[in-house]
Amino acid sequence: MMQAGIFTGYFPYGLKETAQKIRALDFNTVQLDLHFKDIDLSAGQITRDKAKTVRDTFRDHNLPICCVSGYTNIIHPDLGERERRVGYLKEIIRNARHFGTPYVISETGTYNTESDWVHHPKNKTEEGFEECRKVIADLAQTAYDHGAVFLLETYVNNVVGSVEETVRMFAQVDHPGLGLLMDPTNYFETHNIDRMDQILNQVFDTLTDKIKIAHAKDVKRSGGDKSEKHADIGDEDALESHTFRGVGEIELPAPGLGSLNYDLYLKRLAEKHPNIPVIIEHLSEDDVPRAKKFLDGKFRTNGL
Repeated sequence: MMQAGIFTGYFPYGLKETAQKIRALDFNTVQLDLHFKDIDLSAGQITRDKAKTVRDTFRDHNLPICCVSGYTNIIHPDLGERERRVGYLKEIIRNARHFGTPYVISETGTYNTESDWVHHPKNKTEEGFEECRKVIADLAQTAYDHGAVFLLETYVNNVVGSVEETVRMFAQVDHPGLGLLMDPTNYFETHNIDRMDQILNQVFDTLTDKIKIAHAKDVKRSGGDKSEKHADIGDEDALESHTFRGVGEIELPAPGLGSLNYDLYLKRLAEKHPNIPVIIEHLSEDDVPRAKKFLDGKFRTNGL
């Protein structure tokens, strides 16, 4: 059976209290955000002992860590800033196994300096793709060298956004240190959201063997609000990746609050990955019980 999981970052507490609160909601796996009130896991501060403390705390609460968040703009156009960001991502990758999982996730970035989720013309050029390919190949090798796997998460406004771009990247970086984080909502734009089932089937027809972990959020048209949208999740220090809710024509709300065909998504996902962790996101702590009930209901309805 599939497992419903949650990002730890939606719980703005110390390490033990975070684990306690997530366990109380009947989850049995988490995606680890390196963000707790009582332990510093920022750049240069990750140690084997700290990682073991985190790993053992979640294990003690029957919450095995299935993957680690490493989200950052890996192709930031300021080379110094890029080096800083990729350096921290590599630090996380090198320590992934100490946290209890091989999988570390990031999106592929944008050449836009104002936001990690806003389009830039260079994103869709050959030069931009090749530059991104080199970074991803380096991250895949770093992961492989440390018994880990770097998981690429697509997003429409980033360098790797479409199904075709994702297939191309995996063809050009055919490496055991690279895998795919499956989040189908990240492939949708105004031009294809009305062809949802076709896009979902295309994703699984072409990429299913690359998938390691899955996400659960939703997608819908944004209506009149075309701005970059962020939500208050009750944590003034929250990562932007957790407050982000979409930009332009598309909004990305919590699971069950949009138009994603969850029945088709989960059925196709289960064909090759019947026991995969499906990690809930894009919500605040008070909405977690509703979102989990929705996802568990979809698992039950579809026999998954």
